[in-house]
Amino acid sequence: MAQQSAAPVDTAGTQPVCVKDLQQSAAARLAPAVWDFIAGGSGTESTLDANRAALDSVSLVPRVLAGIKKTDTGAQLLGASAALPLAVAPMAYQRLLHPEGELAAAEGALAAQVPFVVSTISSHSLEEIATVGATLWFQLYWLHDRGRVVELIRRAEQVGCQALMVTVDVPIMGRRLRDLRNEFALPSWIRSANLEPDGSSAAHSRRPGESAVAAHTKIAFDSTFGWSDLEWIREQTRLPLVIKGILDPRDAEQAVRLGADAVVVSNHGGRQLDGALPSITALPWVVEAVGGQCQVLMDSGVRSGTDILRALALGADGVLVGRPVLWGLSTAGAPGVAQVLSLLRTELEEALLLAGCADLAAARTLRSVVSGMRP
Repeated sequence: MAQQSAAPVDTAGTQPVCVKDLQQSAAARLAPAVWDFIAGGSGTESTLDANRAALDSVSLVPRVLAGIKKTDTGAQLLGASAALPLAVAPMAYQRLLHPEGELAAAEGALAAQVPFVVSTISSHSLEEIATVGATLWFQLYWLHDRGRVVELIRRAEQVGCQALMVTVDVPIMGRRLRDLRNEFALPSWIRSANLEPDGSSAAHSRRPGESAVAAHTKIAFDSTFGWSDLEWIREQTRLPLVIKGILDPRDAEQAVRLGADAVVVSNHGGRQLDGALPSITALPWVVEAVGGQCQVLMDSGVRSGTDILRALALGADGVLVGRPVLWGLSTAGAPGVAQVLSLLRTELEEALLLAGCADLAAARTLRSVVSGMRP
C-alpha cells in the first residue's frame, strides 16, 4: 500500500486542534452500536472514568530557565527507534471503523514513525498488515489450542514483527453492558482474520441480551492461562516479550523473572475488571518493582501530549494509545490516524519545552504532585 500524507482532517468545518476534536467527529460518523463497542467499558464504567480522572490528578512541577530551543521526542522502544515514546495499542476488528481497517491504521503509524501492535483478533491478517511496511509488534491472546498459539508466534516471526505482546488480563471478556444492551454482533463482512475458522462464526450470531464478540472470545480464549503457560510462551520465541495487563507490582516482578523485556501497566482501558486501579496510579509501583530490569509502558486513558509527559515523569518508558487512533481512523483512514499521532507529537514537544525538558530523559526527572501532596 502506498504511503499517504497526513492531510488535515476537517471536522464539522474546522481543523482539529486536539484529539478530542476527532472523538466528536468519530461519534457523529459511526453507528451507535459500533461507537458503544469502541467507547464503552465494563460494568458501570467506573474504571473507564477513573482512568481519566487519575491522569488529570497528576500535576507536573516544571523547571524554568532551561535554555532549550528545541525538544527531542525520539525514543528507544524494545531496542528500536521511534519518533515518539508511543506505540499504537492492539485493538480488534478495525474494519468496523473504516473499510481499510488495520491497513490504514498501520499506514498512519508508519507515517508517524511509531510501532503498530497487531491484535490477535484483527480484521486483516498479520500477513496483509505486514505489507504496509510499518514497525509491527504482535499481540497474543492465550488460546485453547496451543498449536494455534505456536502458529501465530511463527507467523509473527515470519512477517518480521519486532516484539510479541501477550495480553494477560482477559481470562474472559469483561461484562460490557453497552454491548449486551445492543446485542452487539459483527457484520458478516468482518472476520477474525488470524483465527479463522475456529469459532469465528459465533461473533456474527446475534442473541438476545448477549454480546456475540464475547461469545466468540469465550470459545477461542482459555481462561486457565497461568504463569507456567507464560513461561512456555517465553520458550517458544526469541522475540522481545511484552506482558500487557499488569497492575500489581508482584506480577511485574514475576514477569521479569520469566524473562519479560517490557511490561504494560494497563487495566485494558476500563474494559475488563470494573473497579480496577487506574493505570497511572499503579505505574510508579510497577516502575519501582521492576527496578530497571525491563521497560515499562502504560496505557488506558492517554489523550494528550501532557498525558504522555505525566507517564514519563512517573517513570514510564512510553505509552500505548488506543481509542484516539480509532477516532482518527473512522474520520479519515490513514491520514486521520497520522493526524492523531501528529497532534500528540506536537503537544508532547510543547509540553516538554514548557516543563523545561530537552528530551525524554529530562522528562523522567520531573517531579509531580498527586491530589495535592507535596512534590
